[in-house]
Amino acid sequence: MARKSSNTNEYTYQWNADTYGDDNLPILKITKSSFGSFQWCPKKYEFNYIDRKPQDTSEAMYKGTIVHNAREAFFDDFDIKKAEDLSQEELVNYCYSLYPIDDYTDMYETMAIFEANRFIDAKKEDSLEEFLPVGNEILLNAKFTIRKNDVAKFPLKRDYVVHLQGIVDRLFMENNAYIPMELKTGLWKDYKKTMMRKEMAFYKLLYDNADVSTLEGFGLDNNNPMSHWAWYYPASNYMYVEPVKKSSTTAVISGIAELIKAYENGVFPTKYFARTCASCSYFGICEGADEASWL
Repeated sequence: MARKSSNTNEYTYQWNADTYGDDNLPILKITKSSFGSFQWCPKKYEFNYIDRKPQDTSEAMYKGTIVHNAREAFFDDFDIKKAEDLSQEELVNYCYSLYPIDDYTDMYETMAIFEANRFIDAKKEDSLEEFLPVGNEILLNAKFTIRKNDVAKFPLKRDYVVHLQGIVDRLFMENNAYIPMELKTGLWKDYKKTMMRKEMAFYKLLYDNADVSTLEGFGLDNNNPMSHWAWYYPASNYMYVEPVKKSSTTAVISGIAELIKAYENGVFPTKYFARTCASCSYFGICEGADEASWL
């Protein structure tokens, strides 16, 4: 289960920019998932988060939940002292034994080999203390101030404070710096790199703006920077690590301004694109269902 922060300030998706400043009303809530939804298609965001229209749970969503829970349990149960005495084959079998028996055993086998190799490398480098994450499914909350002229492309009516929230899958420590790692259960495609960088930059924005007491509650030290980020796609046996990119953080801030601008204008346009429209849960009620409009 994700660990919860102690932040209890009120926030909502059903937000009215015109009433901002009334202390009796909640501020805008922006989660990593809602931000990603808006980036994907503002109209889908409106259907899901504002109108609260139900959507079917897809196989991909179900799979993601099951595999994320399995990976969380893997790190909770992993015994470093036991693993140190195992051969490579025994280590792979041990890692595999920590995963459940369900419909995703092929993916767990890939993940077991990946973690066994990572453990062997850490042992060779005398850095086993960095093998386990320092944070496992961490729910972070933060207040973030965006000023009306921060993003020239999306000038706002006023400065706003918004509430950011996200669950960091795994947070590792290396050379006194944090590295968040995101698990994805789909197939890796190169076009996803920009999307992944924005997701990871959202985590960095969360971490940089979380209050000290919140971080300390998870055993984190705000004096340690977030130096790199990483993502792992076991279905493609693909992992990528890179230094944090300021341009990606800038892109997230621009996206937040664009989201607020949509609330100010009361307009959440449809992004017409065949690949996404055809698989959307709201296909039947959205003008995007008109194939003639697809890009």
